[in-house]
Amino acid sequence: MILNYVHWNPRPEIVDLGFIAPRWYGLLWAAAFVVGYFVLQKIFKKEKINIEVLDSLTIYMIVATIVGARLGHCLFYDWAYYSQHPIEILFIWQGGLASHGAAIGIITGLYLFCRKHKRKYLWVLDRIVIVVASGGGFIRLGNLMNSEIIGKPTDVPWAFVFERVDTVPRHPAQIYEALFCFLLFGFLYGYYKRNARHLKDGIIFALFLIALFSFRFFVEFYKDIQVAFEQNMQLNMGQWLSIPFVVGGIILLISRLKTPPVNYEVNTAP
Repeated sequence: MILNYVHWNPRPEIVDLGFIAPRWYGLLWAAAFVVGYFVLQKIFKKEKINIEVLDSLTIYMIVATIVGARLGHCLFYDWAYYSQHPIEILFIWQGGLASHGAAIGIITGLYLFCRKHKRKYLWVLDRIVIVVASGGGFIRLGNLMNSEIIGKPTDVPWAFVFERVDTVPRHPAQIYEALFCFLLFGFLYGYYKRNARHLKDGIIFALFLIALFSFRFFVEFYKDIQVAFEQNMQLNMGQWLSIPFVVGGIILLISRLKTPPVNYEVNTAP
């Protein structure tokens, strides 16, 4: 019976003051960066790195994530529209951000950061992806509050009826992804803490790519299509975009396992 399912219809706005209406999605995006900052602060303190480096890294991350996610959505999912309305690419407040685009943006932004600050690229990537994993969880919870990126119809007892969309019970795909991202964060952070003294650069980044995008590939089978052109595709756009990241992660992991670990000086205090 449909009454057994979770009926989901929250307001996207936290409060509507008329002249401004902050949304849960924006709050959760902000939470992703705040939590990420404090986690990286602990990592940098452990490795005795000046906090000013983290402040600069945070700026690069914010800009790279937003720009990459927005361009990813416009180029991968709706280029037919944005090619005719290029100025609207700048209208981020209208919605439309893609996680694969964010990944590309972050990888590019961190390369620029490393060139400026003379840091090893894989060293930075290893630490950044730890907090990117947790950030992905917060962002998917934001999608849940917006009743977007919904799952396919199902009769599982934990199905959600997204009342802003229709009356059909569906997989809560946003929750699946959010839970996985938080679990991945716990795993990567735990791996870092256990191996902080003798890390092989690139291992954490490779594990992140393999785990996150393998999961993303398979969870897409439970998600409804995001754009019309995916209707007749055997694999949707999210799956096709995930494959190169998984392959790249496997290649990187194999190559880095053959290298000797780097002995880092770390603060042993908790």
